[in-house]
Amino acid sequence: MNTSKLCPRFEKTMNLLSQRWTGMIIYLLLSGPHRFCAIESAIGVSGRILSERLKDLEQHGLVKRVVIPETPVRIEYSLTEKGLAFQPIMREVENWSQNWLEA
Repeated sequence: MNTSKLCPRFEKTMNLLSQRWTGMIIYLLLSGPHRFCAIESAIGVSGRILSERLKDLEQHGLVKRVVIPETPVRIEYSLTEKGLAFQPIMREVENWSQNWLEA
């Protein structure tokens, strides 16, 4: 049985979320806009990987990048409406982990 023939959208979503750090980035951005360095330090991801993931999420329409014209220039990342739609899913994963996984 080929899952992609049964539900290609589900497979596409799982491929996106299964990329390393993607779920953590989305989860962190649920709390509001963050700067690159704040995301990097909060989840412990390398700058190169974080940059790749943010570009990918932006390309998929889940994250928006806002340049704030200050000196120095400030860039903030936040979830779009499409990205915020992951909130109930992420909360359920959080609940599941609290109930079934040890710290």
